[in-house]
Parts: sequence; structure tokens; C-alpha cells
Amino acid sequence: MNDKNFELAKNLIPSTYVLQGRDAIKRREHLTTELLSHRKLPEVGWDDDTIELFLNDLAMMDSNNFLGNSGVGEREGRIESRLVAQRHYNLAHGIGRAGDVAAIQPKAAGSSIICELTRKLSLDFIHMCGITEVKDCIVLPLATGMSISMCLLSLRLQNPKAKYVVWFRVDQKTCLKSILNTGLEPIIIEPKQVGDELTTDLEHLKSVLQSTPLEEILCIIPTTSVFAPRLPDDVVGVSRLAKEFNVPVVVNNAYGLQSGVVCKAINRALRVGRVDLLVSSTDKNLMVPVGGAFVYAPQTAAIDLIRGNYPGRASMSPILDVFITLLHMGRRRVAALLREREECFEYLHTRLATLAQRFGQRVLETPGNPISMAGFEYGDKEVTRFGAMLYTRGVSGARCVPFHNKKSVGKYAFSNYGSHCENYTHAYFTAAAAIGITREDVDVFVERLEKNWKQYLKELEKQKKVGEK
Repeated sequence: MNDKNFELAKNLIPSTYVLQGRDAIKRREHLTTELLSHRKLPEVGWDDDTIELFLNDLAMMDSNNFLGNSGVGEREGRIESRLVAQRHYNLAHGIGRAGDVAAIQPKAAGSSIICELTRKLSLDFIHMCGITEVKDCIVLPLATGMSISMCLLSLRLQNPKAKYVVWFRVDQKTCLKSILNTGLEPIIIEPKQVGDELTTDLEHLKSVLQSTPLEEILCIIPTTSVFAPRLPDDVVGVSRLAKEFNVPVVVNNAYGLQSGVVCKAINRALRVGRVDLLVSSTDKNLMVPVGGAFVYAPQTAAIDLIRGNYPGRASMSPILDVFITLLHMGRRRVAALLREREECFEYLHTRLATLAQRFGQRVLETPGNPISMAGFEYGDKEVTRFGAMLYTRGVSGARCVPFHNKKSVGKYAFSNYGSHCENYTHAYFTAAAAIGITREDVDVFVERLEKNWKQYLKELEKQKKVGEK
């Protein structure tokens, strides 16, 4: 409805009603004006109707939704299923063009606006999380692992002679497979155990950089969000050595955006050392379906390299999920979620420590990990059975890590897999307080943990008696 149409509507109903309706529409349009003008997160999140109104307007700007359009190309954004069309708000052209995954599409002005706004809002979100030294970002329609591979392939354009990636061991297959997927070889650095914590071995890193031809090292990959007792890598120390030896750094910050401690360390690393690219999951940090990742950097040139190296166009779905969610949240909701997560982390630690004490157990001392914690040290190598008990009783996410678990990833064999090192001294389980968790989630988990732990101990005692006979 434009002003002329509102005037014409006065011929149908009383003008006071028309003006009232016009003001209601104008208030929603004002939100759009502010978004297009400032290109930052709204202070207060939008309601669903306003988001849908904006999306429908943008969809009408794509050629597949033009009235009377005649499309004779090989890809005209036709959608056979009405359900699929509704699921995607009739946005069928995806993002980017053959030479640049974030390029403007002549046939899809609306989709291109969404793509650009999502980049701007995502950068504002990253700044709000605490990484203010970042200057540019892109949302790739690839989950974290494939996005890391994309970063490595793009860096390889600048150093085609490189053969190695220096990688700090994390017993989660994704990052290692990201390296192997590109045809590169990892130089694996084991963590150091200090008390209960597993920390970054900077001395070993320096030795590797001194003994390996630097032109053969593509980059270093530290990981800043991990399961306890492993700590986030010392990204500040790594960045300083990288700067000293002039070696690129790609930070695997999969779910670290939700932690102020992690983001503060990364921001300092960006100031004092060398960090080239960072990758974070959209689903783990923003509560959207799996399928996308934030790739961000202190230099626009690094993001341009990723954009230009992506082959062809890409799916709009993960970008649209991020766009809708950021508009829905707004700055206040983001701030509240980050604060509540940290409060729930402390609450979870307190509840677990109290329960552990009742059973003569303890929560491992890992104050350097701000998201995950580990507890109940014991020697039973079959503790995965306890994890299965929890899962079948409605507890997801808790990981039980046994002794001497052997695992191979590609040609690389690991002992004690799951505990991030070759010789951790006992089995344990982990739990994390991730964004979106509530105190109710913590209470239910601890109640079920107590109930199942009692049952687990009974079964162990029963097995022991059978063995004695």
C-alpha cells in the first residue's frame, strides 16, 4: 500500500480507520528503514509478522516471482512443490554467482539484499559477542568442517607448495578430516597435562616451526571450543608464534562465540599476533538448523579470497535461517542469552560438584574451560554403558569417555581417543552449558544423572559379585 492507495481506500471506509491502518503499516515499514539504513542488529527483535512481511517483499524482487515474467534460461527459479516454495519464501535463486559466492545476482535483487544484510548483521553479532577486531565475514552454506576445508583450499592458492597443517589434537573427527579432505598432512601436537587440565604445548609448536621448512606449512589450526578436560587452545600464544614465524592461522572457533572468555582471548590474539581466518558454527552459536558457518577475518582480503574460491552458486537456506534468527533476536535477546548461558554454566558446575561430593566423587578442576566440564573420575573402561543409560533416559549431549579407546581417522591412529591425549589417567563424563540452556535443563539433568548413577553402581557391584563366585 502506497500513499495514493491509502487515499483511494478512504472512498471505501471512513478515513479515520484508513489512517489508523496506515500508521500500523508505517510502523513496520519504519523497522525496515532502520535496518536498511544502519545494517546492524535491531535493539529489540522483530515479531514474526514483520519478518514475514519483509521477506515476502524481498521475494517479489526476484525474477521468478515477477508478474508475467517469461523465463527461457536453464535455471529460472521454478519450484514444483508448493510446500517447498513456502518453506523457502519463494526465494529460489540461492546466493552468489559462478565467480563469487556473495556476488549480486541480476535475477535476484531480493535474495542479494538478504545475503548482504546477513553478512552485516552477522558481523555485528560477532562484534557483540566480543570479537571487535574482526572487519569482515561471510556466512557459508557449509557446516564447520567443510568451511574449514574451504579456508584451507583458499589459503593454498597463496602457497601451493604447502604440505602440512599444524594441528593441536582434539578428539573430534571434524577438524582433522577437514585437513585430510584437502590432501594436506597434519603435524599433530599433543596437549600437556597440568593438573586435571590439558593445555596447549607452545614449546612443541615452536619446535615444529623451527624444524619444518616454513614454506611447507600452510597454517596452524588452534581450537578454541572443546570438551573438558581439554582447554581452549592458547590462541594468544599461538598467534604470537605465528606472527614471529610468518605462518597463517585458521581458528576453529566452532561454538566459542557464545563464550565471553573465548572471544576476549581471540580479540587479544587479533591485536597482538597473527590470525588470518576464524570459523564458527551457525547452529551451535545461534540455534538454527545445521548447515552453515560464519567465516570471519581481520582483513577483508581474506574473506574476498574465500568468496572467489567457492565454486558456483550456493544454497540460500542457511543464510536465510541466520537472517531470520538475528532479526528475531535483536541485541537485547542476544545479550540475555549470552548472560543466561554463563549463569547456567556456574549453576551446572555447582549442582554437579554437590552431587559428586555425595558419591565421594569430584568434578575435575578445569577452570580454563568456560563451556564444558568433566566429572566423576573412575577406572571402569566400560563407562560408555553409563552414557547409553543416560541417553535412553532422555539425556543427550553428555559424553562418557573410557580408558584406552582406540580410533583411526584416515591413516592416523589414536590411543585413549575421546580424552584428547595418549595417557589421561582416568575415565570421566562431560557436560556442557551451551547457548539456550536453562536452569530447568540443568535440574532435570542432575536428577537423572543421580538416579542413573545409583543404578550404574548397583550393576557394577552385581558384576563384581558374579566375578568373585
